Amino acid sequence: MTRKKRIYKKNKIVRGEPPNYLGQHLMHNKKLLLKIVNEAAISPNDLILELGAGKGALTEILSQRAKKVLAVEYDKKFIKILEKKIANTKNTKIIHQDILKIKLPKEPFVVVSNIPYAITTPIMKKLLNYPFHPFQKGVIVMEKGAAKRFTSNYVKDPYIIAWRMWFDICYVRDISRRNFSPPPRVDSALVKICRKTNPIVPYRDYLIFWGLVDYMYKNYQFPIDDALKGVFTAQQIKRLKRILRINNDIPVAALTEQQWGIIYETMVKYVPNFRWPKIRKGKLKHF
Repeated sequence: MTRKKRIYKKNKIVRGEPPNYLGQHLMHNKKLLLKIVNEAAISPNDLILELGAGKGALTEILSQRAKKVLAVEYDKKFIKILEKKIANTKNTKIIHQDILKIKLPKEPFVVVSNIPYAITTPIMKKLLNYPFHPFQKGVIVMEKGAAKRFTSNYVKDPYIIAWRMWFDICYVRDISRRNFSPPPRVDSALVKICRKTNPIVPYRDYLIFWGLVDYMYKNYQFPIDDALKGVFTAQQIKRLKRILRINNDIPVAALTEQQWGIIYETMVKYVPNFRWPKIRKGKLKHF
């Protein structure tokens, strides 16, 4: 029995082939496009990955500044336009494929993109879930609500905390819906992602930290005492809370990335590894 594929159409799930360009809104403000590229601070040696190239408005600017551009697009109508637009551009390659199915470059790369709203979180997971991938930095236009969620001090999703151990994620600016065609129903935002010079958790221990954050996020509203039970002893929790300078009422979602780093370091140093929460590598694909 074969499994039928499902896609999202507006807010409903339907059966069929997954066209990931659903939710894509093309930018037409040239001054804004230049500001986005300038924010990326592209060098002539950079490899750029553009996810959701559309008709190539951003692609053209990127190709003038980067060593090489990989423009990913799924919509056949846009592919034809792209091919004409970059016909004489030798450093740009069009990749006609589902964004979520492409293989990321094996060499260091930068992402500059106006991504489809419908797959914003899956794209972020593809780029950030595995810190040893050669993704260096990104300047990404996305739906404003998603941008707020990824950069909030109150974090409801465990994967966002994990990302912050290795990457700085910053909210750069609002972008009005009037800059897009067709205009979306909500405003957008520009988010900048940079790999930390000094990661809070070593790359080699990424699965150890993922196990910890997954365990503690059984409920993001859990008070810290409840979240730490089963890993730390009561005495260790008491001592850890003094180091973190927190009281009993603070929920897991309110912990800072620095506090998460302290919890991780304390666990690795003082907790026997048979009590460390475990996570399978394959689970990260479904986070």
